[in-house]
Amino acid sequence: MKALLCSLVLGLLVASQGEAHGENSQFTGRWLNYYTAANNIEKITEGGPFYAFMRCIEFDEENGTIVMHFYVKENGECLEKYVSGTKEGNFYAVDYAGHNEFQLISGDKDYLIVHHLNVDPDGKETELVGLFGAGNNVDPKHEEEFRNAVRERGIPEENIRNFIDNDDCPEE
Repeated sequence: MKALLCSLVLGLLVASQGEAHGENSQFTGRWLNYYTAANNIEKITEGGPFYAFMRCIEFDEENGTIVMHFYVKENGECLEKYVSGTKEGNFYAVDYAGHNEFQLISGDKDYLIVHHLNVDPDGKETELVGLFGAGNNVDPKHEEEFRNAVRERGIPEENIRNFIDNDDCPEE
């Protein structure tokens, strides 16, 4: 479930990108989360609800749904998860650890940068920004664009967490 946030963010990015440049189905496939930043760091550290490792996204254009496959890590163990959401305008809505809304900042077939707003059951808002990629390596220009998006949202750079180098969950 912790990966849901990352997955959801990615899904929203992918959905928004698809509307701007074609069908969302072009983004169906393998995706990995590289970096995530949050103004509430506890949400993206081990044990937090958004400490997740994305694996793939599938779009159903006809029904306006998305299915995300990812792993969450609990007590050092990788737990496989599948989560679905529905399209609402230019974003996908998912109820996980509260209410979540995702918006695409930028992306193409190789990377996605997503803004995610979580309102937890206690009403606390957390802003997150994620960088996702189709391959195993992070392009420095995409990493810099991600860092700029983090700064623009007032999230301290020390709140950026590296997921790609810490992902030891199964490939698929």
